[in-house]
Amino acid sequence: MHKETSPHTLSPLSAAYWHSANAQLRQVRTLALGGLAAAMAVVLELFPIYLMGPTLKIYFSFIAVSVGAYVYGPITAMMVGGIIDVVGFLLAAYGEPYFPGFLLSAILSGLVYGLFLYRQRLSVLRLVLLRLVINFGVNVALGSLWKAMLYGKGYLYYLTSGLVKNTLLLPVEVLLTLMVLRLMLPVLGRSGLVPRPVQTDIRWL
Repeated sequence: MHKETSPHTLSPLSAAYWHSANAQLRQVRTLALGGLAAAMAVVLELFPIYLMGPTLKIYFSFIAVSVGAYVYGPITAMMVGGIIDVVGFLLAAYGEPYFPGFLLSAILSGLVYGLFLYRQRLSVLRLVLLRLVINFGVNVALGSLWKAMLYGKGYLYYLTSGLVKNTLLLPVEVLLTLMVLRLMLPVLGRSGLVPRPVQTDIRWL
């Protein structure tokens, strides 16, 4: 089956991709969107929904981060990720010490979101791969290391609990990302925030 592609699709391995992503930092509308995405993500972090008991809860900040990264790419997304982490800590730390490891995770997450979404043809498979890298690479592998350093329990303890939690959340996060992006693609196109022609569907592959 012939796949609809956009002339604006770029490979992250090309110089044109990074030139385009870097140019976003000089766009006033892009920076405004980055600020809005950061603000929305911080607010959404404050209102998680508990899915199963007090430990399994889902934060919806990833939705704002995903839409933003689709528009402005990995460089701006890394900056926005760092802002989200710092501001979120200031609002909800409750006297806990600041740990820079989570800032590194937030910046790395912004890079991953940008690489998977910016100037790419969206598909369900791509969104699944995105969540696999974020959930198990950043949240579990790195997050468990930071928690072990902070709270003293062994790395395997946090790794095990993190694997269970992120595995359960993965299909929910993929579905929500899919729904929001399908809704937002036409809006982003009409607003001029992404190049035309705008992708009109999200296929499986």
